[in-house]
Amino acid sequence: MAEDIEEIRKRKLMELQKKYLEQQKAQEEAIKQEMELQAQIDAIMRKILTPDARERLGRVKLVKPELARQVELVLVQLYQAGQIREPIDDAKLKKILAQIDARTRREFRIKW
Repeated sequence: MAEDIEEIRKRKLMELQKKYLEQQKAQEEAIKQEMELQAQIDAIMRKILTPDARERLGRVKLVKPELARQVELVLVQLYQAGQIREPIDDAKLKKILAQIDARTRREFRIKW
């Protein structure tokens, strides 16, 4: 009886260890895919943004990472659709940032 319980415990422990290792592999794979995607986005940004615009986007990324991510995704979509024919300078990037920020900004009203 005690041997059966010990055997069941060992099997459960092995199952839990196996599940944990599978989860670890899945997490590592997801991180690897995210890094590859970010590398591709960075390469496209180097192609379509001027150095000043890239610098501005980097600063925005520090302050508002969600906004910077949205801008990057919009620019990548436009680039892939062939709608970006010339490099985007700092002034154009400011306009794009303002437009996307205005679309995603929420207004909060506090009533007393």
